[in-house]
Amino acid sequence: MRAVVQRVMRGAVHIEGHTYASIGPGLVVLVGIRRDDTPEDAAYLAEKIAHLRVFEDREGKLNRSVLDVGGTVLVVSQFTLYGDCRRGRRPSFTDAAPPAVAEPLYRRFIAALNARGVVTAEGRFQTRMLVEIANDGPVTLILESERKKQG
Repeated sequence: MRAVVQRVMRGAVHIEGHTYASIGPGLVVLVGIRRDDTPEDAAYLAEKIAHLRVFEDREGKLNRSVLDVGGTVLVVSQFTLYGDCRRGRRPSFTDAAPPAVAEPLYRRFIAALNARGVVTAEGRFQTRMLVEIANDGPVTLILESERKKQG
């Protein structure tokens, strides 16, 4: 699994001109699921994100997590994170999991965040959305579950 994590002042998902979900301060997580991802990948990323220290403490150092600051996480499924642009001009999405595999892992990832005490909102799976991200900092990180095997 791959996640683009952005610290935000606010975030929202709009579908067909209506606000579907919105958050105040917290994180917007764009999550892509790879063909060979497992429930363990979802649990690993949820644990990492729940405790990721990307919010400032009183001294201005990034020492606080979304749990520490009482923030919310807006999770948006984004298969294009596995777009391969190395050849040609149109991305290939062969590494992205098909919807029947991806949706259960997307749901499992959200449930794993909730189980760790993270309040979440979410986009709608496999739907065209307008995603509003007011990146704070800016702070943007890319996390991959396959890194867990390396340390």
